[in-house]
Amino acid sequence: MSAQAPVSAQPPAPAWLRRALGFLCALLLAKLLLVLLRVADGGARGLASPWTPAVMIYRDLWLLLSLAGLDAAASWLVRARAGAARVVSLAMGALYLGALGYCAFNVPVARTMSTPLTALILGAAGGALSDSIKVYVTFGNIASIVAVIACGVIVAWRVRRRPSRRAATILATLLVAALLLGPLGLGRVESLGLHRNALLTLLRTALAQRDDARSADASARRAWRERLPAAGARRDLSHLRGAARGRDVLWIVLESTGARYLAPYGARHDPTPNLTRLVRRSGLLFESAYATYPESIKGLWSVLCARAPTPNTSAAEYAASKLSCKALPAVLRARGYRTALFHSGRFVYLGMRHIVDARGFDVLRDAGDIKSAHASSFGVDERSTVKALLGWLDGLPRGARFFAMYMPIAGHHPYSIPGGGPSPFGSATDTQRYLSDLFRGDLALGELLSGLAARGRLARTLVVVHGDHGQAFFQHEGNFAHTLFIYEENVRVPLYFIVPGALTGLTRAPQLASLTDVAPTTLALLGLAAPTDWRGRSLLGADSRAVRFYTDHGVLQLGLRHGRYKYILEPRSGRQRLFDLDNDPAEKKDVATQRPRRAARYRGSLSAP
Repeated sequence: MSAQAPVSAQPPAPAWLRRALGFLCALLLAKLLLVLLRVADGGARGLASPWTPAVMIYRDLWLLLSLAGLDAAASWLVRARAGAARVVSLAMGALYLGALGYCAFNVPVARTMSTPLTALILGAAGGALSDSIKVYVTFGNIASIVAVIACGVIVAWRVRRRPSRRAATILATLLVAALLLGPLGLGRVESLGLHRNALLTLLRTALAQRDDARSADASARRAWRERLPAAGARRDLSHLRGAARGRDVLWIVLESTGARYLAPYGARHDPTPNLTRLVRRSGLLFESAYATYPESIKGLWSVLCARAPTPNTSAAEYAASKLSCKALPAVLRARGYRTALFHSGRFVYLGMRHIVDARGFDVLRDAGDIKSAHASSFGVDERSTVKALLGWLDGLPRGARFFAMYMPIAGHHPYSIPGGGPSPFGSATDTQRYLSDLFRGDLALGELLSGLAARGRLARTLVVVHGDHGQAFFQHEGNFAHTLFIYEENVRVPLYFIVPGALTGLTRAPQLASLTDVAPTTLALLGLAAPTDWRGRSLLGADSRAVRFYTDHGVLQLGLRHGRYKYILEPRSGRQRLFDLDNDPAEKKDVATQRPRRAARYRGSLSAP
């Protein structure tokens, strides 16, 4: 009986292949953990599709092929030089390890935010947000990071032989299939941005931010060209032009305050009773007002300058030295008003300093300037800010008119303003903590209003109040905080104008409003003309036109509200959603396929140059 020929062993795997296989396993585990964590959180219904595996990994594979190709080419070039080969091996190992660590870190980030870190989000993650970030340092999130890194390192270390030809063929076939099918399936899977590779997303958004910043001035002047007719109900308010002529102006920007959470907008609870009483005495309420951008800082520029910001731009691009505009404080200062901004937060947050400097404020005060016994990473207690504002008023010359902007931080995550206070709505859930935080902020607002009344100034002050953006509590899958989507909970905000003496009781206006319209409307109430370069317009005599909004913190989304309809477009994937808000105010039923002509018209309007 002849001896059986020995099976030849596979040749050793080169170092570049071991690193690539380890990275592949880590990327696959990262996506698997992300999906499983989202399933456990109850936020992965949109991933139930046969296209999902390819959609979820194809961008990871492009990163893998790029690094593996670079590694293989560099290793081949120095194959005959031992010293150079060691340097290449160490350099590529460090590069892989850095990429691996960054992708692993983004598993809990994407779990919470439905997107890996973008350049804009990373720019926001400074010390001012440390209290918000600490909430997510949990065992589960840390374990997911460690597991992904360990997987990549262990596989790269354990692989000693090349895979067999059969195994290599199967693996290559699966990878090519994923690369081809992933882009085709992207528009068929509601991935919510979970499909994106963390490192490629950071690089892509950083490049987009740089390129789009070059056209910020042109885009801001152009805004979105109006191509839709007036639609929806409106109320004639032309009789209010000049109703606040000669008055002081108090402009209050409520932090993270969505319209849906306030009693005048139909909420069951009333977290702002002082504000509600003021509005019901002599207030004008706009029922459908929208932020152009669901983030505080560029949103602030949009209200000061009555123009929409541009996607993928940083706050630095809106500095007065780079992008001129006749901001409302400058307009009023030229009319003899004393102007000031008091903010309980910090101007370093998201580059806010770029927005407020050289915009016509005589006085700028933030948490770094306001004396307070209570402080957090994000700011100081509201009562200290109110005290500072009233102190500034007391120092004005007799008879001087003022424009004061008050920006509290109550309502900002993690919903615990410095100094604490009562929690009438509970503290067991984020929503309860949020409502209680709004209530504590309203207590300070009550002190501000009482202070004005005690000084005899409230009755002759035009009070303007709006939210900077909304706040989401997973009303839609993956919708957390405010920047990631443009559903109603993200962008619909309260908007009040209180004109004591000119209005009696609460007046409701149904016409659509944009926050770019607030400054022109304020000037109209004061009987003053708006600058010609403003894109917003007075709401006192305007038709109910379409309003537009967008977000770029996760997946780029453009949207508009036109009459009863709300339209959302993801330009890169082509996904679109159309909602009939009269019949579906919660935005749960997409009617784009039932009304294709309307959807196409809105797509064209958002895409218009």
